[in-house]
Amino acid sequence: MDAHRRVAVITGASSGIGLASARLLAGQGWGVVLAARGQVALEQTTADLGSYAHLVVADVGEAAGCEAIVSAAVERFGRVDALVNNAGFAPLASIEATSDDLLSRVYAVNALGPARLIARVWPIMAAQRSGCIVNVSTIGAVREPFPGFFAYASAKASLGVMARSCALEGRRLGIRAFAVAPGAVETPMLRANFDAKAIAPSRCLAASEVAEVIVACIRGDRDSENGRTIEMPSP
Repeated sequence: MDAHRRVAVITGASSGIGLASARLLAGQGWGVVLAARGQVALEQTTADLGSYAHLVVADVGEAAGCEAIVSAAVERFGRVDALVNNAGFAPLASIEATSDDLLSRVYAVNALGPARLIARVWPIMAAQRSGCIVNVSTIGAVREPFPGFFAYASAKASLGVMARSCALEGRRLGIRAFAVAPGAVETPMLRANFDAKAIAPSRCLAASEVAEVIVACIRGDRDSENGRTIEMPSP
């Protein structure tokens, strides 16, 4: 294994933004650790990424899953240069329909999972004196959220605060952090809630467009926005 090869950990990597980010980074010579809950989907969609892709079946909504993801990255590659917190859970539910169980799960995946992963990669990046964290949020976390995303948008809003904190504390350690907040993106998660009549494909960003911004943050092309939330409104 090339000890100098940069390595990215990407959650929610079996489809959409996570998969598009993995393909971009792998194409630029990165090792990629791809995490998702479904083994079959993960294996099928990432088969073209080659020998420097390592798959981890894990649930970021569980502390043990977060630990497994980072441990697998260190065991396989010996380093972590970038963390892309992309996994999301976005059930459409009115406030009155938001049960305790739904609220707990939404926050576990969209807020606690990213926080746990950051905490686990932090000492690795600090020892390396370099690293980049990119949190995939939503435009509803910084603008008016779509009705039914009371839990989802509020949980995702925490990712912007995490990015600011990481940029501040990481300044002396060479660690950078960003939040990326896209509008509607043409992904399976979007279509689980909205059909083409509700949100036309022409009103959606492509997953590759968001991935390009994520990779630009990682490469250092957007360091002037370190600690900020980068908004990407839908067309």
